[in-house]
Amino acid sequence: MSIALESPDQPDVHALIAELDAYLYSLYPAENVYALDLTSLLEPNVLFAVARDADGAALGCAAVVVTPAYGEIKRMYVRPAARGQGVARRLIDALESAAAAQGCSTFVLETGPTQPEALALYERLGYRYCGAFGDYPEHPLSVFMQKEAR
Repeated sequence: MSIALESPDQPDVHALIAELDAYLYSLYPAENVYALDLTSLLEPNVLFAVARDADGAALGCAAVVVTPAYGEIKRMYVRPAARGQGVARRLIDALESAAAAQGCSTFVLETGPTQPEALALYERLGYRYCGAFGDYPEHPLSVFMQKEAR
């Protein structure tokens, strides 16, 4: 498996994002899904990582939006068949390292309470629960987490 920073504007990555969207919209009402669209993912302050198997097939993806205050983890997704193999951890590690190289010292994320596997992963990676940040409202369908860079 390899992890690399890539453009999200690729057909196989579009498929990953579509799978993620279908999953999120099956769990939450549209007004509680705070997903970045492709245009937003192409902004210069967004780092986008893709995990690929030995044959080059996309297994997962994630992004970090680097702001002056923090790096926000977004669009984290690993295909079900690739879960439990460390793909998500490696994606997050790659993004945190790349963002830290740009001076980012704090990482935040918003996820949902009906995703216990994601919550457990983020806790294992050192993220701790916090209050809403940025433009997010406090809401029972949002869980906010934060981590200081190593």
